[in-house]
Amino acid sequence: MARSSRGEARPGMWRREAGTVVRRAAPVPERAAAAPFAIIAGLHVPRVPTEWAPHSHPLHELVWVRGGTLTSRVEDRVFTVSEGHGLWMPAGTVHGGRSTAGAEFYDAFFAPDRTPAAFAFEEPKAIAMTPLLESLLTHLSRTDLDADARARAESVVFDVLQPSPRQFALQLPGDARIDAIAEALLDDPADGRSLEEWARQLGISDRTITRAFRHATGLSFAQWRQVLRVHRALTLLSEGFDVMTVSETLGYAQPSSFIAAFRRIMGTTPGAFFDTADGTLRDVRNPVSRVQNS
Repeated sequence: MARSSRGEARPGMWRREAGTVVRRAAPVPERAAAAPFAIIAGLHVPRVPTEWAPHSHPLHELVWVRGGTLTSRVEDRVFTVSEGHGLWMPAGTVHGGRSTAGAEFYDAFFAPDRTPAAFAFEEPKAIAMTPLLESLLTHLSRTDLDADARARAESVVFDVLQPSPRQFALQLPGDARIDAIAEALLDDPADGRSLEEWARQLGISDRTITRAFRHATGLSFAQWRQVLRVHRALTLLSEGFDVMTVSETLGYAQPSSFIAAFRRIMGTTPGAFFDTADGTLRDVRNPVSRVQNS
């Protein structure tokens, strides 16, 4: 767990927004254990920024949002889920999460013994939330479906459910030599200290920091900070902040610098990424690969 500047344990994500409500995870619906169903789906609309304490479920869980973003911490990775994508959490995986105010938060639980082996993912996986998949899961949230209708819908869900081409996860270093850097940037992505300044503060060489970041994350220090800032940008943009405000919040001198960094990582501009209100899937290559190859 990362700690905030006040020493407060939190799920290794961004500084909490004012008014954030911290909740325990809601229990798995009782009917999921008793009924012969593979999938139980539901909808929640938190009216304020909401954080869920680290927890796990005995069932696989698929979560997705509309009108906001969801950030989830799983061990040494931070996942950011925006419209058009979901996050599959294998049964038993300990995770914490945070959603933006007013986001429509959807979840669906999948019984492991009734889920096809093709979906026995060993780690969290971004899922392509196509309109068809969302409609099917919304249909399955009904409580008045007979067994045959539910079985037919569940069968189609497993036909169309597939990993997203965009697996957008931020790998945290997990290296005691540089964890202080990661925690500081999670707390304040606008922290502009250079590699040389961090080296002096930590009493190690800038080469050591560079090698440590490369070994732990596959990225240089500068590349890793860029990816972290884009994770944070997705949340801020989904909350309605304009590009100027987001660029200033993230420490960019000019909005054009932020837009260029966003395009380099996401393959498109912030405006183009958020230009559709219907959550249409944007088919972009793995952002980490974009950074590594840039």
